[in-house]
Amino acid sequence: MITAIVPAWNESARIGAVLSALVGHPMLSRVLVVDDGSTDGTARAARLAGAEVLALPVNGGKTAALAAGIAASRTPFLMLIDADLLGLGPEHIARLALPVLTGRSAVTLSLRGNAPRPWHWLGVDYISGERVLPRSLIEPVLDRLPGLPRFGFEVFLNALILDAGLQPEIIAWPGVASPPKVRKQGIWPGLRADARMLRDMMRTVPPLGLMRQIAAFSPRLNGAARDAPTYGASTALHHRP
Repeated sequence: MITAIVPAWNESARIGAVLSALVGHPMLSRVLVVDDGSTDGTARAARLAGAEVLALPVNGGKTAALAAGIAASRTPFLMLIDADLLGLGPEHIARLALPVLTGRSAVTLSLRGNAPRPWHWLGVDYISGERVLPRSLIEPVLDRLPGLPRFGFEVFLNALILDAGLQPEIIAWPGVASPPKVRKQGIWPGLRADARMLRDMMRTVPPLGLMRQIAAFSPRLNGAARDAPTYGASTALHHRP
């Protein structure tokens, strides 16, 4: 039912722990790592962990890696997972997948424990890299993905969610963290990488559009339920009011 797609670039040190939560999970039909031109043995580490690997010859950025993975998928649902997560376990995968599999929600987004404080106050990390969604949401625009900026995928997907009138369900992951770029790459390279990511986001969606995404997805601002404790059996999509 679900293909887990893990875009990865030079994550050999961390990807094994991430894949230990994914490979063999009963809710996942396939675990596909898209190696985005890594030079550190990421593909080998992913294969040793039991994942299928799609190796891209050159580094094209996260959007290109996700586009390749989505194009190679065939299941009705997709799970997108960053390759550098710390503290990820099978229970987090289940919590992210179950609302979509039961039909309670059309889309889920994670809210990691170390997400910036404003995101916790708002109740949403609108650029979270961990999501579950129907493949049908993005299938009609697959041909547009290669033309997006390297780090424009999440906000592009948010625009699709808004256009479809859907309300994502936010799933709290208090024990899961994503290492900041300054820790992985050093202070100045990390800050430059963050600046490039912000630039790519604003090239994909104008600043007012980004603010609209935050307002629409935030449970605090729109009154939507967040991470409800029980799961219904309804097959209806969860639309915004």
